Amino acid sequence: MKKLIALFMLTGLLISPVITKAQDTSEEASAGDTTEMMEEEAAAPAPAPVVTDDEVVVEEQPFHQIIKDKFIEGDPTFMTPVLICLILGLAVALERIITLNLATTNTKKLLAKVEDALDQGGIEAAKDVTKSTKGPVASIFTQGLMRYSEGIEMVEKSIIAYGSVEMGRLEKGLVWISLFISLAPMLGFMGTVIGMIGAFDSIEAAGDISPSLVAGGIKIALLTTVAGLIVAIILQLFYNYCVAKIDSLVNDMEDASITLVDILVKHKLTK
Repeated sequence: MKKLIALFMLTGLLISPVITKAQDTSEEASAGDTTEMMEEEAAAPAPAPVVTDDEVVVEEQPFHQIIKDKFIEGDPTFMTPVLICLILGLAVALERIITLNLATTNTKKLLAKVEDALDQGGIEAAKDVTKSTKGPVASIFTQGLMRYSEGIEMVEKSIIAYGSVEMGRLEKGLVWISLFISLAPMLGFMGTVIGMIGAFDSIEAAGDISPSLVAGGIKIALLTTVAGLIVAIILQLFYNYCVAKIDSLVNDMEDASITLVDILVKHKLTK
């Protein structure tokens, strides 16, 4: 019995160092795994910050500020003549538009007044009606009525002659608008050519083709060209409106003149 107990004790003493060593190895392995996990977490990249739409603020420049910046970038030396063409062209166009609108007359109403005046007071009463009415149609009527005593043929000739004079007055100033329409793109193209010459001079001086050397000249060239074309387009719209308005007034004058002659013939026959 004593031998068995001694044998068990001896076996326990032999196994105890092995168990202790295994436990130490297990703890070291566990510590190593933990360290590796921490290093991996530290090495992992941080998540990118999420930027919402509310946080992105884009500051937009007002339209007039953009125009001002482009004017300066295009070189005021070339942009100023184009701007002058726009200002002068618009001034003439607005003056013509106001004048043509004031010259518009209700021809049907005027003819009715003239016919009533002829029936009630004769030629003098009709003259008073036309003289008190503004517009080219009334002026033509006045000239025709003043020639009534010389016959219907003289009335027709007077109306035709004075109609040409009134047409010339209506077309007054359109030649200047047409000039600025042609001049603005030419000035823009001149800026283009000068800008390209400057770009090639820079290339020749540097001895090498570099985008930074030619960018400035090309930018001036493009901006002046665009400015000239925009001015021409704007003035062309006003010019076409004035031409259409003049054509309408001329048609009214011709129709009213024919009607006036018919009224005078009728009045002479019934006299």
